[in-house]
Amino acid sequence: MAGNKTSKSWINILIELVEVFFKSSRANDRPRTWHQHVVPHEKGWAVRREGNQRITSTHRLQETAIRKAKRLARKKQADVIIHRADGTIRDRLSNF
Repeated sequence: MAGNKTSKSWINILIELVEVFFKSSRANDRPRTWHQHVVPHEKGWAVRREGNQRITSTHRLQETAIRKAKRLARKKQADVIIHRADGTIRDRLSNF
């Protein structure tokens, strides 16, 4: 019987440790953002959501990419970050 109580307490301790681990890992997650970036691309310009590697759309002209990014950002109340051809940030548009 004494061995049974010990194993039960170890199980409880293990469960508590796992719960603490998962709670702390969720607390460090950044909330998902919907900011749209207009970035240089081999085919001209691309629109990419912040945090994504995947390109949402490609465009021959930067102005076309900016219009597309504005439409996407408006739906999620996000910002549009416009990059220069060298990749540095040129402008940030918000409050559509």
